[in-house]
Amino acid sequence: MVPRKPYQGRERKLVLAFDVGTTYSGVSYSILDPGEVPKIHGVARYPAQEHVGGDNKIPSILYYDQQLVPRAVGAETLQQHIIEQADEENWVKLEWWKLHLRAKHLSSSHIRDDDIPPLPHGLDAVQVLSDFMKYLFRCAHNYIVESHASGPTMWKSLENRIEFVLTHPNGWEGPQQQQIRRAAELAGLVPAGEDGQARLHLLTEGEASLHFCVTTVLASDALSKTIIASAGDLEEQDPQPDYDQGVAIIDAGGGTVDMSVYSMQLSPSVSVEEIAPAECKIYLTPVLQFLKSKLANSRYGTADMVQQMTEIFDKTTKLRFRNANDPQYIKFGTVRDRDLEYDIRSGQLKLAGNDVAKFFEPSVEAITEAFEQQQKASTMPIKHAFLVGGYAASDFLYSSLQQHPVFSDVTLCRPGNYVNKAVADGAVSFYIDHLVSTRVATVTYGVPCNIVYQSQLVDHIVRE
Repeated sequence: MVPRKPYQGRERKLVLAFDVGTTYSGVSYSILDPGEVPKIHGVARYPAQEHVGGDNKIPSILYYDQQLVPRAVGAETLQQHIIEQADEENWVKLEWWKLHLRAKHLSSSHIRDDDIPPLPHGLDAVQVLSDFMKYLFRCAHNYIVESHASGPTMWKSLENRIEFVLTHPNGWEGPQQQQIRRAAELAGLVPAGEDGQARLHLLTEGEASLHFCVTTVLASDALSKTIIASAGDLEEQDPQPDYDQGVAIIDAGGGTVDMSVYSMQLSPSVSVEEIAPAECKIYLTPVLQFLKSKLANSRYGTADMVQQMTEIFDKTTKLRFRNANDPQYIKFGTVRDRDLEYDIRSGQLKLAGNDVAKFFEPSVEAITEAFEQQQKASTMPIKHAFLVGGYAASDFLYSSLQQHPVFSDVTLCRPGNYVNKAVADGAVSFYIDHLVSTRVATVTYGVPCNIVYQSQLVDHIVRE
């Protein structure tokens, strides 16, 4: 781990980082004490969470009633009594709502506006984001107060000195960032006005992931202007590294892929430079449409049942899948659930391994396309890549990328643990460490011109 310096500020401060993802979201924080080395913590306890303390993320899902009041958020939406109440009272379930904020120019060959569930009339994406951030803030408050000695007193002393780091996909620009800032004000995170906005720090998910990798994975003094593999993924390192290599950070989430490329110097101090414009790709896993088609004429083909199977697939089957030759199962019911015509036995739907492998094609294509574009735009060869994000836990995705021709000359690595908290932890590290010294603009503009040479001007003579 790269050593962190003591906090140089004059007063105690709290940093909260929100990673609001398309499918899952999380919060990390750090209490900064002058003269003390900061430590980064994750909020690991949320209402209705199944694995308390073992999961740092909750689903990015909300239920609204007919008056557009939020009634359940995050893990609460998965509770059976909430699902039943939502059905009885006609609540509206919102998923993938974050993509309504997206920049329309973002590249995607697999997703259209019609693929994103619509928002109810009278509710826009900024308000949904505001309600979700308000919930995350309340969860963070409760966790910090309950987890630290003299928690209530400590929070009272810090509540007006909270710095917020809000992450967003690489491709989001001015209009999207303004929406995030407006949502933060609506959520009551900061007061309206310049003083409040000064406490909001927006950061790309790619740069947040870079900070996570540098501060938790990279620990070699031998490399300068290049990068090493994560401990555990490579047994040996080249003692004579090439000083003209770059590293790619691939943040694979539930619906977006963020990719950034950097060169870095780890000794005598850490210095990082971006060497290509950041990329963002959007993709949609086609499992929902596949199940709708497969079960169309089955009694298990109702919209609610298919949605339940899709969620179970994303949470379990997708991450366990390793081999296209092995059948896969979605366990959704009890031993009484049986329909042999549709490959359902003992409450499990059987899927051919080849069909499951096709579900990964959109994400693999999005990642490889983004990597090729980064290679072309980079000022130096990319020889190492880190795969982080919740989707990085998939062994099949990892092996598919390793075997892809695009990565044939690249060392692809995964941090051993906590890949799903890379963005939130990295966002706190960004505020503390500020590792990136140079960034590359995504666009440039100007006009061509010809200047007449004047022999009496010194700067013209120099450029002659």
